[in-house]
Amino acid sequence: MSMLLIYSFVTLLVIVDPIGTAALFTGLTQGWTESERRGSAKLGVAVAAILLLAFAFGGEALMRALGISLSALRIAGGILLFLLATDMVLARPSGVRGITLGERAEAAQREDVAVFPLAFPLISGPGALTSVVLLMGAAHSWTDIAGVVVSIIVVLGLTLIALLWATRIGKLLGVTGTNVIGRVLGVVLAALAAQFVLDGIAAWLPRK
Repeated sequence: MSMLLIYSFVTLLVIVDPIGTAALFTGLTQGWTESERRGSAKLGVAVAAILLLAFAFGGEALMRALGISLSALRIAGGILLFLLATDMVLARPSGVRGITLGERAEAAQREDVAVFPLAFPLISGPGALTSVVLLMGAAHSWTDIAGVVVSIIVVLGLTLIALLWATRIGKLLGVTGTNVIGRVLGVVLAALAAQFVLDGIAAWLPRK
């Protein structure tokens, strides 16, 4: 099994945080029927899949066109993910992956939350989009590329399951349980973020 597959899966699973996303989704869809929630969940995951795969295969080319090196992206991405990890550990909302109070109010006025804020930024937020670009940049073979793609699909599949079972998960874990899981994942993400920064610095230093 490709090590990059495992690394990609853990990274994306921690960033997307299906349980935490499901909890937010429940709050955004209060008063909805089960059929409406299921339809919104499926559409949101589908849109997120398109965004993540688009960045996975086209993100590095976009960075090159802007004159941004992969080393710089690794360092910037690591810092971004570390900020997200800090928010997860402190169990506070973050604009990096979650939604602000203003965005929450806007979402509440919409008939559907599938595209915003579910697909973006809850599932495929800046942290996830940056990560797939970095992970694809670390792929050196078709096996590695397939591993990253499989990781994206599996994590999105788990996210869809969590969204479809959001009400049950919310009742089972409660706010405290959800926050505990988020804090544990935040610690793991902090370590992954540090590794991104170290890899970026290591790749940049030989040029100097």
